[in-house]
Amino acid sequence: MEQLISNPLLTSLSDGLLSAGCIKFGEFTLKSGLKSPIYIDLRQIITYPKLLSDIAQAYLPLLSNLQFSRIAGLPYAAIPIATAISLSGNYPMIYPRKEVKEYGTKAEIEGEYHFGETVVVIDDLATTGGSKFEAIEKLTGAGLVVKDVAVLVDRQSGARESLEKEGYSLHAVLTIGQLLDHWEGTGKVEKEKIIQTRKFLKGG
Repeated sequence: MEQLISNPLLTSLSDGLLSAGCIKFGEFTLKSGLKSPIYIDLRQIITYPKLLSDIAQAYLPLLSNLQFSRIAGLPYAAIPIATAISLSGNYPMIYPRKEVKEYGTKAEIEGEYHFGETVVVIDDLATTGGSKFEAIEKLTGAGLVVKDVAVLVDRQSGARESLEKEGYSLHAVLTIGQLLDHWEGTGKVEKEKIIQTRKFLKGG
């Protein structure tokens, strides 16, 4: 059992993610072809302004302990989240493009930044850490320094360990374990679905 969610903002956020359909239970085929009893799609949050605002507030305590000049939102799911954080915490924001522009400035990174500045990478979800490394490479290639990655949900599928191995720290607002414990405790998700999901996440 993980540390229970006791903070009222995180409690309301956990339930908000469920009611907004950002986290669903059932049977879903993942990109890898695996059948999963849980599906997390945080792109839905853009339709819920209050939820998006609460999410931004939940990142602020994580960021207040870090030293940095700007935040870097990862396309596409985390750009609305990073924008909301930027507005809530008054942090300047940039983002690495998925595709480099073939015209105009041909920018790889949008927004103003200066060589040698430290940026915190903002993403929605951490699974294995793979997509984070691609983004970090673009940012460091432009002369920026990356030490920390902040996400809303850590799926606890190896991202923390793979990032740490390369010298980066992962900070998560919530872990999937905490969410499952919370929903089990409140009865918002059937116990059988919680058990199936825990088993799947353990690789069983």
